[in-house]
Amino acid sequence: MTGQAEHAAVCVEEAEETVEKLRAALTGAGIVLPSLALDPGSIARAAPCPLVELGRCSVDAAARLAAVLLAAPDDRSATR
Repeated sequence: MTGQAEHAAVCVEEAEETVEKLRAALTGAGIVLPSLALDPGSIARAAPCPLVELGRCSVDAAARLAAVLLAAPDDRSATR
């Protein structure tokens, strides 16, 4: 496997792990996004750049997601 192919494989693997972590976190908050997955077009390229497809959800799921995000502490300054 070439260096570029190895890098691409690692990127896709990390993206898959991130999707699963997000799915678990959402499930823990009682939120289900049925279409949550990696965007197939973004990983089908020769040099994949994975994008996460959040997809469609019910109004109830969107309301729960908004409530969880609004209730979360604002730690954005810590990541800058």
